[in-house]
Amino acid sequence: MLNFIANIGKASLNFLASIGRLTLFAAAAIRWTIFPPYYGKQLLRQMLDIGFFSLPVVGLTTLFSGMVLALQSYTGFARFSAEDTVATVVVLSVTRELGPVLAGLMVAGRIGASMAAEIGTMRVTDQIDALDTLSTRPMQYLVAPRLLAGTLCLPILVLIGDIIGVLGGYLVGVYQLGFNPGIYLARTMEFLEVSDVTLGLIKAAVFGFLIALMGCYHGYNSGRGAEGVGHATTNAVVSSSILILISNYLVTALFFG
Repeated sequence: MLNFIANIGKASLNFLASIGRLTLFAAAAIRWTIFPPYYGKQLLRQMLDIGFFSLPVVGLTTLFSGMVLALQSYTGFARFSAEDTVATVVVLSVTRELGPVLAGLMVAGRIGASMAAEIGTMRVTDQIDALDTLSTRPMQYLVAPRLLAGTLCLPILVLIGDIIGVLGGYLVGVYQLGFNPGIYLARTMEFLEVSDVTLGLIKAAVFGFLIALMGCYHGYNSGRGAEGVGHATTNAVVSSSILILISNYLVTALFFG
């Protein structure tokens, strides 16, 4: 019994210590994001990698999510003779929830793993120590541009994904379910408010920050060897995905609670 209690206490202390290390890492990264010097070339490279090259994945995900949502909504609402609300449900679901969350999870799988692997490999091959030797702060050169790029680029990705997702619902609604195009578009715009889109973009900025933070944190603290880099990559994807779901609830509760 005492051993069981001791293990619980040890696990709790380790968890709190991990939270403390992550908090200090995030504070240092935010600090060096604000203060010069600024590495514009690194920032541009990360914005291209996070934003432009993630666009096909996010676009396909939101397109088919909007299409499936239109089909499922129509099937369910037909039981209550409420088929005319399909367009409203699609646009609100995509802009508030599906667009930010799905884009965040897709980017976490692609970019979070990439950041952790890249920085983890630099840690294993002592390139981070070499940056210190050359009087270049690793946090400022490696982490700060990635945090800034993730926070800025994911809202743009989500905005494009929202448009593509609503377009997918429109295509299914008009060409498969037989809705009138003008009426569908009118229903789409009737109940959509600026706050709905803004909420999704705020969520996207939070998700982008968390994805970049977890990728950089696990890569920066990677263990030695190929196994350490592999664990860092896995932990980055899993932790960022969990934090996306948790922060999604917290942001939603903050606005609507």
